[in-house]
Amino acid sequence: MLTRRLGQVEYLPTYEAMQAFTAARAANTPDELWLCEHPPVFTQGLAGRESHLRSPGDIPVVQTNRGGQVTYHGPGQVVAYPLIDLQRAGYYVKEYVFRIEEAVIRTLAHTGVTGHRVAGAPGIYVRLDDPASHALLPQRPLKREAGSDAPVPDFTGLGKIAALGIKVSRHCTYHGVALNVAMDLQPFARINPCGYQGLATVDLFTIGVVISPDEVAQVLSRHLSATLAP
Repeated sequence: MLTRRLGQVEYLPTYEAMQAFTAARAANTPDELWLCEHPPVFTQGLAGRESHLRSPGDIPVVQTNRGGQVTYHGPGQVVAYPLIDLQRAGYYVKEYVFRIEEAVIRTLAHTGVTGHRVAGAPGIYVRLDDPASHALLPQRPLKREAGSDAPVPDFTGLGKIAALGIKVSRHCTYHGVALNVAMDLQPFARINPCGYQGLATVDLFTIGVVISPDEVAQVLSRHLSATLAP
């Protein structure tokens, strides 16, 4: 997988470039991983509700074709866009999401932080009272009985540190994952992050980890390359 470090780039042209790359790729087109930061922007998923944009103010809002609800991108956040041919890689979308989350968990472990999954809510979360704790969450994903209702996400005691939203077209992925490193978190208060009112959003800096976005991008790139391999 070819890795491209784009630096800080505007969101909309990057989104359009991902669409163009995916539309033009052939069966033998190499997979790529784009790493970047964006200037302040809110992005809405296909199912995004206007009500979750509480007070965007002067920050632009871009409608996208990814899954999920509204999120925020800004400087100090590492954004990774894997452009993967899933058919060639040999795994399905659910496995793809799991592998991205696993790469984020391993990246957080590099900083001494334990990342967690929450049942019914894609993305990665940390314990606010003890970010290094390895104790299993009671609200972690568990095996469900056949025919049972989907779990209602429980964010008690947690902060979201990585948001995930993807699009798959002709078996090929774009969009990706955003990991909060050291950023202005105030804009998250202007929305219901990922569609959840009151969901706390954190970055590594606010939980006591001082590390540069560049170092995090390098570590995340390495783990994504490993976990997304065929």
